[in-house]
Amino acid sequence: MDVSAVTQSTQNKSTAGSPQAVDYESFLKLLVAEMKNQDPTSPMESTDYVAQLAAFSQVEQSVQTNKKLDEILQASSLSQAGGLIGRQITSPDGSTSGIVAEVRLYSDGVVAILQNGEQVIVGPGVTVSEA
Repeated sequence: MDVSAVTQSTQNKSTAGSPQAVDYESFLKLLVAEMKNQDPTSPMESTDYVAQLAAFSQVEQSVQTNKKLDEILQASSLSQAGGLIGRQITSPDGSTSGIVAEVRLYSDGVVAILQNGEQVIVGPGVTVSEA
């Protein structure tokens, strides 16, 4: 079975976008390539194609669900971070304390910027109270 054209097409597509971005068009191209290159004496049954399509559909739905969950998590983190503004915050070791003037949300966590310009990473051990 010669799949060099399919492999080359798939590699070009994955470098153009994200490696997880696979769409129905790519799947159908792969399916057509399988059909063209299958052994005529032992063809794949149509139920196998339907099973592949169903599996692909499930994977795509899972990817979409994960994207939506990430968006919800980001919105929740932003909402919680905004609730820190104007509150008293103390670092876990107690060395830094003050009123939160600004909050910065990064992919790996939240940093509170105090009125005096100091920064406190919001995480385990941080104390937050009314100002």
